[in-house]
Amino acid sequence: MLPLPSFEFDDKILMQGAEISRKLDQLRQEKFPPDAKKKLRLFAMAEVAHYLGVSPNNLKRLHLEGKGPEPQIASGGRRFYTAEQMAELRDYLDKNGRSDAKKYVPWRKPGEKLQVVAVVNFKGGSGKTTTTAHLAQHLALTGHRVLMVDLDPQASLSALHGFQPELDRNPSLYDAIRYDGARKPISEIILPTNFPSLDIIPANLELQEYEYDTPLAMQGNGEGRRFFTRFGAALAEVDDRYDVVLIDCPPQLGYLTLTALTAATSVLITVHPQMLDLMSMSQFLLMLGNIVKTIRKAGAEVKMDWLRYLITRYEPTDVPQAQMLGFMHSMLAGEILKHPMLKSTAISDAGLTKQSLYEVERSNFNRDTYDRAIECMDAVNFEVQGLIHQAWGRL
Repeated sequence: MLPLPSFEFDDKILMQGAEISRKLDQLRQEKFPPDAKKKLRLFAMAEVAHYLGVSPNNLKRLHLEGKGPEPQIASGGRRFYTAEQMAELRDYLDKNGRSDAKKYVPWRKPGEKLQVVAVVNFKGGSGKTTTTAHLAQHLALTGHRVLMVDLDPQASLSALHGFQPELDRNPSLYDAIRYDGARKPISEIILPTNFPSLDIIPANLELQEYEYDTPLAMQGNGEGRRFFTRFGAALAEVDDRYDVVLIDCPPQLGYLTLTALTAATSVLITVHPQMLDLMSMSQFLLMLGNIVKTIRKAGAEVKMDWLRYLITRYEPTDVPQAQMLGFMHSMLAGEILKHPMLKSTAISDAGLTKQSLYEVERSNFNRDTYDRAIECMDAVNFEVQGLIHQAWGRL
């Protein structure tokens, strides 16, 4: 048998990376022509009513009375609205509803602080990016002003929203927290998404430079000794523009994650109910606790409004998973979200076209599968939304 030919490893992986990137861009051009930007589908009247918190009959009455935006009428008289029209309806209801009725625009009021939610886990594949994306989109659809921050150099959250870092040359948070004179205001690196009221700071490989720069900046009396203040200081520049900031942290306990946690007001930890995942999370929590104690001594303020664990990719019929969930409840009952995120082919199938459940057309799926997935996703997101409102002191 002839020996395998040797090859230059760096050349080979660079070539393969470039080829994958080229093919992905080709798919993007095919999926989102002519400008390769993501568009957002229309929303049926029942969906709009669901996210506005009103009945479909109420919306139908408004349309018949000539109030609010004009929907598109499909066959059978079905009414569809754009996401922008959904926001117009929300403003109309908020301004014209009864004074004693609930308010439809949930923006922060004076005295309510910006909610910064860090979504973390030490282990990849825990559903962190999927959770962040769907929570951000849900909050935008329910009327909140939301900023997503992709802190993972692999940029999965960015890719899901139509940004391909190596081709788009987009900025990242590194541009706002770097230590040299090239630092930019955070407002210059925020980009809009296809969802109204939802912006993003994309990621790119440059983020990894922060992990190398910070130890050097910490030497002597350098400004790196208070690296944990940089993200919070940057967010303060756009505090009045948003209600919620969601941070998709990298699956490692480095300076990026610590910077995010010290800027956060709340933490959501995703965990798959398997023994190895629970063991990994245990090590993550022990290391994180010790590191936070250290940086607290250095002057960091780490105060959280809430900490919750979200069970992801849960299969209720899987007996070992059910047992593991029971084991977790015996220790963390008060801090596990009541609603787990069920494993669903609808989520993975949507991801094949770089879309979320809120973006895909229901007609492209088995309706029961889609309905179960969206019902489960909404239950999780409304529960987290409730925690955010509770932190503002709202009932």
